[in-house]
Amino acid sequence: MKHLLPKSIFVLSFFLLIGCKKNETIEVAQSPIPKNSIEYASGFSIVKYEGFSVVKVSNPWPNANKTFTYVLKEKDAKVPDSLQQYTSIKVPLESVVVTSTTNIPYLEMLDVEDKLVGFPHTDYISSEKTRVLIDKGSVKNVGQNEKLNIEQLIELSPDLIVTFGVDNNNPMLDNLKKSGLNVFIQADWMEQSPLGKAEWIKLYGALFGKEDKAKELFDKIVLSYEQAKKLVADKPATSTVLYGSMYEDVWYVAKGNSWVAQFMNDAQSNYLWADLKGTGSEGLSFEKVLDKAKTANYWIATGSVKSLAEFEKLNPHYVEFDAFKNKTIYTFEGKLGATGGTIYYELSPSRPDLVLKDYIKIFHPDLLPSYEFTFASKLN
Repeated sequence: MKHLLPKSIFVLSFFLLIGCKKNETIEVAQSPIPKNSIEYASGFSIVKYEGFSVVKVSNPWPNANKTFTYVLKEKDAKVPDSLQQYTSIKVPLESVVVTSTTNIPYLEMLDVEDKLVGFPHTDYISSEKTRVLIDKGSVKNVGQNEKLNIEQLIELSPDLIVTFGVDNNNPMLDNLKKSGLNVFIQADWMEQSPLGKAEWIKLYGALFGKEDKAKELFDKIVLSYEQAKKLVADKPATSTVLYGSMYEDVWYVAKGNSWVAQFMNDAQSNYLWADLKGTGSEGLSFEKVLDKAKTANYWIATGSVKSLAEFEKLNPHYVEFDAFKNKTIYTFEGKLGATGGTIYYELSPSRPDLVLKDYIKIFHPDLLPSYEFTFASKLN
């Protein structure tokens, strides 16, 4: 569903009109009112003007009470005085540091992975394409997310560091800015719509001057996702589904408004916690989960386990579930990259259409007879 034009865009347009020189005012006034180009994502907006774009990140972390606004400025572009208070970023970027593996596919899809110069804990990256750059030394290991190597980053001098915050108290972000480094706070991980997550490719399109290609790629993903949904549109959601695994003494199940639950709903399955309001997950006792899901037809387990025997060693009580007895347990986290990174964590946010097809293959295998799993693995 397309978002309505935010009120802030009209306010911004007004300030542009009154803040520009006379000849600039006429030029802006005669052009169509710019619109937010983001349709599915709820956490950011992009409004493009002549020579610059305004990007607003409105939901940077849980319960956030602040927003971040950035002006992406092309060469020789004139930015109105009303926008001078915001962080200005010269685009297209020639070099970048990102701090989440979910950003790697966006760079590769836009063919700008060679602009990546640094990443924290490079072993987490699974993509073979970017691993070649790491092995060549083109991408430097710049520490850990919470303890980035500021001296190394200053030496690399990237045009931009794209990172994220988990709350309002992050000294590392302040230290980066104090060191004169350009920082962009992105929040694709906060999106609960699968297509909303994927739409963050448009941010990278704006950063690298590839807006048209980013839109083309995203539109293809949307089409692929909607076509997959149509495959199961008239199928009854009869398959009951258990999700999660024990972590120490707690079983975490995805809440009903989470992106995980959305996938299972779109794949026409009966997720047993679909009525649990909220996003993220909720911790339950083993007994509560067993009572509700003992007879579930399918089990989507978390973790990188490879076999039922390995799974049973983690918790011998797993055998009490019918899905274990019937060998209908799947995991999306079992496939790892060459250095141990989880492929699902890296690639799935940018390719929700492939995730959905995996779920459809599990719950309605007859509809995709020749399709091979991208992420999912069945425990044997």
